[in-house]
Amino acid sequence: MNILLLGSGGREHAFAWKISQSPACDTLFVAPGNAGTAEIAENVSLKITDFDSIASFVKEKQVDLIVVGPEEPLVKGISDFMGSDPRVSHIPVVGPSQLGATLEGSKDFSKRFMQRNNVPTAAYETFSADQLEEGLAYLEKQSLPIVLKADGLAAGKGVLICETLTDAKANLKEMLVDAKFGDASSKVVIEEFLTGIELSVFVATDGKDYKVLPEAKDYKRIGEGDTGLNTGGMGAVSPVIFADESFMKKVEERIIKPTVDGLAKEEIPYKGFIFIGLMNKDGDPYVIEYNVRMGDPETQAVLARIDSDFLKMLEAMGIGTLADYELSISPEFATTVVMVSGGYPGSYDKGFPITLGERNENAILFHAGTSRNSDGDLINTGGRVLAITGLGKDLNEALGNAFDGVGSISWEKAYYRKDIGKDIQKLYN
Repeated sequence: MNILLLGSGGREHAFAWKISQSPACDTLFVAPGNAGTAEIAENVSLKITDFDSIASFVKEKQVDLIVVGPEEPLVKGISDFMGSDPRVSHIPVVGPSQLGATLEGSKDFSKRFMQRNNVPTAAYETFSADQLEEGLAYLEKQSLPIVLKADGLAAGKGVLICETLTDAKANLKEMLVDAKFGDASSKVVIEEFLTGIELSVFVATDGKDYKVLPEAKDYKRIGEGDTGLNTGGMGAVSPVIFADESFMKKVEERIIKPTVDGLAKEEIPYKGFIFIGLMNKDGDPYVIEYNVRMGDPETQAVLARIDSDFLKMLEAMGIGTLADYELSISPEFATTVVMVSGGYPGSYDKGFPITLGERNENAILFHAGTSRNSDGDLINTGGRVLAITGLGKDLNEALGNAFDGVGSISWEKAYYRKDIGKDIQKLYN
């Protein structure tokens, strides 16, 4: 098979790493890719939202499967475009329809979907700019802290947890009236704050059947002890001790099945991944959010634990034969530590040469914000630069391998959290 993978982050490098291991993989193209994907695939300078150019490339290179990594092209309708273009309409796309992608593209849409399909989630109301006064009055009746969510895509930065009423009112006004997150906050979801432990559950579906992938816990804040600004993710751990068999059975019965059945019942075409952000509240699962693609950096930990042929699963998702695919998951632990540019998630400097030292085979390196300069040197070009996934028979060994790998890498102003997985470690000890 010839495969086109869209995206340029750590998630896409992990996808490319896993796809390239399949005997069914002939040529793997990654658009636009990064310095890591260039080592195992052919990078292509296509813009991921230029659907016409992508279709032309797919036809020219006789691509057999399109795999979409990030949310933006999905929300903009790449699956619908390819399905309606006579040049490529027969080529399967792993990624939901534009309507399906609205589960991530609009927080209000996803909350209403959950309500209709009896999926447990936090209480909420949605307000637009012309409803500011109603929104402020609604805030006065709520318990604190309270959560404000920009309705649209805001690069992972559109969720605010407000500890005081004054803070909540000020932020609501900034979001709705001052367009704090641009068009993304033209509507704001005000949501009940759920207490508990967060985790991420990943589901592969062909629209009829599904497979539950390994769960993970990620770390969103820039600072140790979960302090500071939200980021795209500073690390991840899989498996998760508090997601035992009993809890995961509740997740499947109360959340996964109603979600997949709801998509089918509402005739929302969906062949792709569903990333379910959950809160374990006193042993019961509640959905915080849906994403319509795999997470980053959770993917780097999750895929490392899949033993079966990942490309065959992607193909089965695309052609609707997922029921026949046998998913095999390793009992090993996988922990991912993300290395970022100094200053991230704010402003940061680019172009620093990166030194890669020796790592053992149980420390897998994934690239994100990297490229090669004119001299061929590896340099940082983004906020999240590299991720190291450590494998081990237990959490301690996996963390040890991850941090050993991190210790072998350096560039000016590099930063990483030293406490990834330490909260889970305490639960084991």
